[in-house]
Amino acid sequence: MMVPGEIKTEETQDPAGAERPQAAPGRRASNKLDKLNRIKAAARQLFVSRGFDDTTVREIATRAGVGLGTLFSYSLNKRDLLFLLGNDSLDEAAEQAGAGISPQARLIDNLKSIFGAHYACFASEPALSRLVLREMTFYDSGAQAQRFRAIRQQLMDHVATALSMAVASGEIGPRADPGFDAWVLFAIYQVELRAWLSASAPDPEAGLKRLERALRVCIEGLS
Repeated sequence: MMVPGEIKTEETQDPAGAERPQAAPGRRASNKLDKLNRIKAAARQLFVSRGFDDTTVREIATRAGVGLGTLFSYSLNKRDLLFLLGNDSLDEAAEQAGAGISPQARLIDNLKSIFGAHYACFASEPALSRLVLREMTFYDSGAQAQRFRAIRQQLMDHVATALSMAVASGEIGPRADPGFDAWVLFAIYQVELRAWLSASAPDPEAGLKRLERALRVCIEGLS
């Protein structure tokens, strides 16, 4: 029975039929984050140790200690879960890449700063990075795939910004289509990244040195 002026809280029934207050919003958010972190940790461990192809969603859920329904509330499928792991790191790398661009720097140095952040990101977990790059080909469905494409576009936008700065400083001539030029430089980066990452223990410094050599050929043409 309600006492006048009393505020009734939302309640749920436990298995015995007794009423109990629902968890506070802050606690629910904390529990949700804990489950997500357990799912991501389990997926990372299994993908690296067993391989992407041989790992099942049920195995990930079991290791994480959650039900399949809970796992699918965070990721539509196994591939989307893989992209979730990669996107978290790539988001941070993209932010670092943008912060390192300077109007006073040469084009090659800005490009090395942009791509260097991503080399460091991929080098931190090379086995997982190889899987992400392999699975990204022709994959365009799912929230995480869309997020991955947005991060990739952000990277190309950084390259276009570096090109515009180089034009403004007179280092290279005016460009009719800077977006296409950025795509060409990005394509060089993609090829070099895969060649570098195929090594058993990829060294970011060595990879960047080889990438710089390839980029300089393109920059000489732009000049």
